[in-house]
Amino acid sequence: VSDGQILGLGSGRAATAFVKSLSRLVRAGDVDIRGVPTSLQIKMAAQLGGIPLVEADQVGCIDVVFDGADQIDSQGFVIKGGGGALLRENILIGMAEKVVIMADSSKFVTNLARPVPVEVHQLARTSAIQKITDLGGRPSLRKLERGYPFITENGNIILDCDFGTITEPESLRQKIIAIPGVMECGIFTRIPDVIYMADIGGRFETIVR
Repeated sequence: VSDGQILGLGSGRAATAFVKSLSRLVRAGDVDIRGVPTSLQIKMAAQLGGIPLVEADQVGCIDVVFDGADQIDSQGFVIKGGGGALLRENILIGMAEKVVIMADSSKFVTNLARPVPVEVHQLARTSAIQKITDLGGRPSLRKLERGYPFITENGNIILDCDFGTITEPESLRQKIIAIPGVMECGIFTRIPDVIYMADIGGRFETIVR
């Protein structure tokens, strides 16, 4: 992190931990940066930490995005969206000069195999479920504890789609994104520039792509 940079702030536990560490540097006057949040959760954490913020539509590009991951395969493809911020996260990743992913060792696998979050416009719920089923997926509407649908900050629903073991993530992403009403797919195919893999003892292994 360098003075003058614009940093994308992902969502989730790893991103929250990063924001807390970044806040200490900002408050100490060690760095002069601006952050772009991907969710209300991370926005509030950054505001609490005194990090100056701008919105994504106020900047043309982002120097570095720091984010977590739900799963990472041996090629560097990532599943994200467990927290529901996948659309905003992928917008920032698309704007970034550099992408840094932070995850614990349990998230690393040979092939992606967890359900893929798919953000869908509410009007396309039934048709998207049918088309994802036709692709071999088993979609399930994400719900809150009381049974109400989970609604993203963009006003959309999320379908968590089980495709079993995913051997061709790029192809699957393209097919899902092509479905009318799909706003974003949780398979992220931009390979991170740097991956930090944390072990149980809190140590990090750095993987540079």
